[in-house]
Amino acid sequence: MTAYVARRLLAGLVLVLAVSVVSFALMYLSGADIARHILGDNASNEQVHAKAVELGLDRPLPSRYGTWLNAALHGDLGLSWTSGETVTSALQTRAQVTLSLVAGATVVSALLSVALGVTAAVRGGWLDRALQAVSLLGIALPGFLIALFLVSAFALHLHWFPATGYTQPSDSVGDWLRSIALPIAALSVGATVNLTQQIRGAVLDGLGQEWVRTLRARGLPFRRIVLRHVLRGAAGPALSVLGLQFIGLIGGTVVIEQVYAIPGIGQLAVGASVQGDIPLVMGLVVATGILVVLVNLAVDVAQYALNPKVRLS
Repeated sequence: MTAYVARRLLAGLVLVLAVSVVSFALMYLSGADIARHILGDNASNEQVHAKAVELGLDRPLPSRYGTWLNAALHGDLGLSWTSGETVTSALQTRAQVTLSLVAGATVVSALLSVALGVTAAVRGGWLDRALQAVSLLGIALPGFLIALFLVSAFALHLHWFPATGYTQPSDSVGDWLRSIALPIAALSVGATVNLTQQIRGAVLDGLGQEWVRTLRARGLPFRRIVLRHVLRGAAGPALSVLGLQFIGLIGGTVVIEQVYAIPGIGQLAVGASVQGDIPLVMGLVVATGILVVLVNLAVDVAQYALNPKVRLS
């Protein structure tokens, strides 16, 4: 088990390193005049040149990356070029906001998907057909349209939730839950649709196996067979989809945080990209890459525990 985790972790760290190299090169080779962009059009050429020297833009690209990588390996991601705040501090402040949305949407979609997928597979009939129709609709609708509908219905008309903004849980747990309810709901729709289809298909495959008929012939209750045996077999594929969706939800927060004016990683990424704040962009790339590696590692460990074939491989 330890060797398996070590191999997966090493592969993930190599991936993060490769992504950082590509991202660093793309940011600096984009052709934009970074110093001019930071100072504005009214700055003189002398001021722009001095700023470029201050930021190290006059040095060769490999030298710049080596300096950044050495500092990053020591836990220093640098300072934001626009705000002067440390990148680590900016990420810590925003990450807890985004992760609360992503974690909430993951939990909601997982619970709903298990309930809907198992029910549709077991009951079939009109319920299954209705689920398929709703799934197609959920896949077709863009996330921002769902977010706007939720704001219009539950914030502007019913006044159940705030339309925009974010409340820290330390200020008020109740207001915090109300501020993240609609964003989580908007993120959960697409994730629930995809995961429900996966669980439904896996449960149907399980119910068609010979060992299920054998267990039923021995007198085991059908409910117990589904919940303790069939659903366990469906857990492996569902976990893989859930891990991918967790990663996808991080990208989905870029739109959702803009709609609901939530100060999270998505909003920070948009601002940093527009302003050409390379240290902040690189910090976001590294933090996101590490998070992706950890999520994939958690899914792999769960698969290792659930599936004997993984252990044998």
